[in-house]
Amino acid sequence: MQKIVVEGGAVLNGEVPISGAKNAVLPILCATLLADEPVEISNVPHLHDVVTTTKLLAGLGAGITIDQGTIGKGSESGVVVDPRAVNSHIAPYELVKTMRASVLVLGPLLAKFGDAEVSLPGGCAIGSRPVDLHIKGMQALGADVSVDHGFIKASVNGRLRGGRVTFDMVSVGATENVLMAACLAQGESVLENAAMEPEIVDLADCLIAMGAKIEGAGNGRIHVQGVERLHGARHAVLADRIEAGTFLVAAAMTGGRVTLRNAHPASMDAVLAKLVEAGAEVIVGGDRITLDMHGKRPRAVDINTAPHPGFPTDMQAQFMAMNCIAEGAGVIRETIFENRYMHVQELQRLGADIKVDGHTAIVRGVEQLTGAPVMATDLRASASLILAGLVADGETVIDRIYHLDRGYENIEEKFAGLGATIRRID
Repeated sequence: MQKIVVEGGAVLNGEVPISGAKNAVLPILCATLLADEPVEISNVPHLHDVVTTTKLLAGLGAGITIDQGTIGKGSESGVVVDPRAVNSHIAPYELVKTMRASVLVLGPLLAKFGDAEVSLPGGCAIGSRPVDLHIKGMQALGADVSVDHGFIKASVNGRLRGGRVTFDMVSVGATENVLMAACLAQGESVLENAAMEPEIVDLADCLIAMGAKIEGAGNGRIHVQGVERLHGARHAVLADRIEAGTFLVAAAMTGGRVTLRNAHPASMDAVLAKLVEAGAEVIVGGDRITLDMHGKRPRAVDINTAPHPGFPTDMQAQFMAMNCIAEGAGVIRETIFENRYMHVQELQRLGADIKVDGHTAIVRGVEQLTGAPVMATDLRASASLILAGLVADGETVIDRIYHLDRGYENIEEKFAGLGATIRRID
């Protein structure tokens, strides 16, 4: 099993390119099933979850063409999906168990072929993320849905019909699934209490390029006028705001100056505001973001995670790592997932002062963390341990980094390019 070894003490400086967003590319790849022509997706990050998704699509019969030389470089081609040969509507447990986003083939398969069987999904063990909202959404569009022997089984006689879908709680995945299904439904659909994340907007932009009629993506109410078919298209994936935030926090923790290229600043308002509150100078221009700490130690900040446009839960662990070595104390409240403090115990192994009470963590900054062996428990926890290792005295060895490869492209190479002493070992 591979591990990452980080030697602390380096001040990060330089430029780093930001890859396409994991949370945008996965639903976009699933959306290609709706088309009756090939769809070309560029700025595709080379991630384990992307590989799993392409395997899933190929297993359904789709033709997959991958240009390894251009993936992650924002070029005109990355992955081309040809859905015309799809001959299976079953997403098996063997693939779905490793990646929760696999459930996103439910809506496209149901809308396009009138039938879908999708294994109940797996993914990171950060808390309960029930598929009830996905199921209720499909039922609101006229589908018969049941859960049997670990599979979601959905069918419709003819086309789905437009309807009003009101989500009981804000859910990115359910919003994406129902949005895709509604594109081929007969009549108008209205999605109420819809998620507003930038990745929802990116999915909608891709669907619109394919011929869908969507208004209001990025707001709490989305209107979809169903069409009979979707055609081929080209779409470049949005920059990954979580990867971008991770590198900015790393620069803040080490007192350095780092510039991000190919970023999307408009999607990062909450994160950038907290970095400024921590004492960073943040300069934004076009697709570039520069953070300069001028050698200072960051100040602790309070965090309340919330659906977009609030502070993203996917940045909670990274800011907790920053608070561990910041001046003062910060209070973190995790409101999205009930089990997303599993990195606390690992950070404590490095000398962090963290007290957890339910969904609240109080982090008191210490002068120095100390390197130690630690274990990654989920994707963003993995990143927080690398950040902590960057400022710890001595060597930090991070085990179970397969989580990391689900969501960060070439992370050790990118950090090394900024001056970090980091390597991957077997």
